[in-house]
This record gives sequence, structure tokens and C-alpha cells, in this order.
Amino acid sequence: MKRIKILHLSDADAPMDKVLVKGWVRTRRDSKGFSFIEVNDGSCLKNIQVIADENLSNYEEINKISTGSAVSIEGKLVASKGGGQKWEIQAEGVDIISLAPESYPLQKKRHTDEFLRTIAHLRPRTNKYGAAFRIRSELSYAIHRFFRDRGFRYIHTPIITGSDCEGAGDMFRVTTLNMDHVPVADGKADYAEDFFGKEAKLTVSGQLEAEMFALALGDVYTFGPTFRAENSNTRRHAAEFWMVEPEMAFCDLDGNMDLGEELIKELLRFVMKECKSDIELFARFVDKQLLGILENIVASDFVRIPYTAAVEILSESNKKFEFPVKYGSDLQSEHEWYLTEEHFNRPVIVYNYPKEIKPFYMRVNDDDATVGAMDVLVPSIGEIIGGSQREERYDILEGRMKETGLPKEEYWWYLESREFGSVPHSGFGLGFERLMMLVTGINNIRDVIPFPRTPKNIEF
Repeated sequence: MKRIKILHLSDADAPMDKVLVKGWVRTRRDSKGFSFIEVNDGSCLKNIQVIADENLSNYEEINKISTGSAVSIEGKLVASKGGGQKWEIQAEGVDIISLAPESYPLQKKRHTDEFLRTIAHLRPRTNKYGAAFRIRSELSYAIHRFFRDRGFRYIHTPIITGSDCEGAGDMFRVTTLNMDHVPVADGKADYAEDFFGKEAKLTVSGQLEAEMFALALGDVYTFGPTFRAENSNTRRHAAEFWMVEPEMAFCDLDGNMDLGEELIKELLRFVMKECKSDIELFARFVDKQLLGILENIVASDFVRIPYTAAVEILSESNKKFEFPVKYGSDLQSEHEWYLTEEHFNRPVIVYNYPKEIKPFYMRVNDDDATVGAMDVLVPSIGEIIGGSQREERYDILEGRMKETGLPKEEYWWYLESREFGSVPHSGFGLGFERLMMLVTGINNIRDVIPFPRTPKNIEF
């Protein structure tokens, strides 16, 4: 017997005599001699209506189908006679795979985001989160396509590391030591007894390793999970998040800024075209300004200003900020939003920051006061990309490591790369969840990650 091809609802665009649809029931209602079942298979936003009549052999069982139940429907895909949908299925067979109990928590009403976070294993079945995670999938594909089309090589950088890329110290430790009986030497935990023979942590960035491959393969990128043990409960921070990190050999700061702008625009163009119905859901119910924001970013030339000019604009704005603006302090979210949403009304790239507030690996400028750093700021989000030209000069890099207190012996391999065939190179990190927040209008990072990891929260 020839197997009937399973139809994904996203592909339902013409009548078909034989279809098989498998999915989950959103609602069911009865009429005289008929049962109308709304089914969604997760492939797209729209449900499909299934009409099951009383002539089906298991009609009495069909009448017991509840919201959340899993079903397999065989029948004809025909033009709908009712309003609200283009197609419907005239059922020739309804196989009940499993019945959901009355306690199924996702009923036909709008649930709060806070409640849905408590059932993160079920929230992808809602319209909002189904759309969000389809977009996340498509954006991931678009990122890989963007870099592959430009000749970049994809590098898998380690998740477990002995290096602290940012020098911030907020990192998770990885250990096999018995926490009830930790070996001690000189009053401290003796990591010589640990699995790796030294202290190991979860990475905050794949940048340092990606640099090594850029100095061998040219243009490379890494895209994967990163971790920060920062005890922060803001809507913009999570303990586990994903970063897109390209590194380019023979590339200066200007080329780095060019790529960052090009990447943001290309990804927004892609998602607005390929995820149109899902994006429209967020534009209707989450942020009515969303489409205007995205279209403005795509159409705009990003403003490029040095850090000193940004501080001057903020200082002269007569705006009352919660955090005072002064030279030598990093820009806060409120400063980023003012620059992008009020002063320029478009994306802004701020570059050449004071070296004291930036990590050791950024290239020191000729003024010996600033480094070739850059941050891409976009409306509604603020910073979405942070990057720099890397310091390729051995002696200056060594000096910066001493200034910032990094032990030379632990970064011997990084220094050695500046000894053997060093070249100017640059790169940046794009926060993938912040990109998701931008394209959906969702204002909390917890709602753009399938299973968010935040302080005191690791339920799933």
C-alpha cells in the first residue's frame, strides 16, 4: 500500500484528494451530525479546520477529543465554505493518538508571559511562542547562510574553557571535585585534583579561539551558547545565551563596522520576507510599532560617531538620566536609547572607547588613550553588537594584559599567535537573543529562549 504523504499546514496551498495531517487540537465544537476540530501541527501560525461527520466509525470517540489532544487526520484538503480560513479538511479518518485531560493548562484564552514561563515545556504550543521559536529557527539558518555566502568558515569553539575572555570574572565553574570534601592546598581549592588538572569554566565567548582560526583560515565565525554567572534579573540578561561571533583576518575597525551593519540589515530583510505571518502576529499583538522600527533600520545608513562625540551629545541633551553621563564611563541602556530613538532616530555605531573600560585584547589607538572598539546600537534594544579591532602587536598586548591583571602564563598561546605571523584582524559578538527581541518586539529575554536560565531558575 502506498504511504500517504504527511501534509505540513505551512504547505497547504492547493486542493488535494488524499492528505494526512498530524498535530494537536486547539479547539473542538459540535454541530448536528458534525464535529469541527481546529488542528495545528506547529509548522505555521494558522490552524486548519477538520470536519468530522457522524458517519465515521469512531464518531463517539471523536466527540471526546479535548484541547491539547494529539490526532492524526486523513482526508481531503478542500476550499473552505466557511469564513476565517482558506482551506479545510473533510475527514475520512480520525486517529486519536492521545487524549489530553481537562487539566491541560493551555485553554482558549490569553495567558500571561509570567504564567507561561512556569510551563516552558508547553508554551511553544501557543500562537505567540510557536511564532517566536519558528522565527528563532529561521534566523539561525539566515546567520549561517549570510556567512557562508561570504566565504566564512564555521568554527566550533569550546564551551569549557580555562580562559576568561572579558576579564569580568562572572563565570560558572565546571568541576568533578566532591563538593562535600573539596581538596585544599594553601587554603584554596586544589584544582590539580580536578578533572582537567586546573580550574575550568563555562565560556563567556568563543572569540579568543576564533581568532586563532582567523589567523589560519581567514574569515571565520562561531555561533553557540555562552554563559555568564551574573546575578542579574533584568529583562536583558540571562545566564545562558547565544552569541554570533565572526573574526576576520586583514580587517580593520572600519571593515568590522561595515560587516556589523550589513549583517543586521540582511537578517532583518530575511525575517521580514520569510517569516511574514509570524512577524505580523507580533506587530498586531506585541508591539504595534514593530514593522516601522524594522523597516527604518533596514533603510537607514547607520550613524558612526566616536565615543567622545556620543558623550558630548548626551551631556548637552538636557535630558535627565538616571546614570550621569561622563567621559570614562560606559554607556547605559538609557543613553543608548536616547541616541537611537530621540537624537538620531536610527541605528548608531559608537567607536573608539577609553581603553580603561574595555578588555585587554582591543587594539590601542595612536592616542594611547582609546581602543578600536565599536558598539552597534539599534532602536528599542540598544546595544546589539559589541566588537573591536584586535591588538595584533605582541609588546602592546603583553602590556595590556599586565595592566588588566591577566596572568601571562595562562594566555601563552594567545600571545604566541602575535609572535608567529600576526596580522591586523577584527571581529564582534552579536547577541542572538537581543536580535530576537528586536525582530519580535518581545521585551524580556526570558521569552525568546526556549528554556531560560536566570538566577534561581533552572526548572526545565
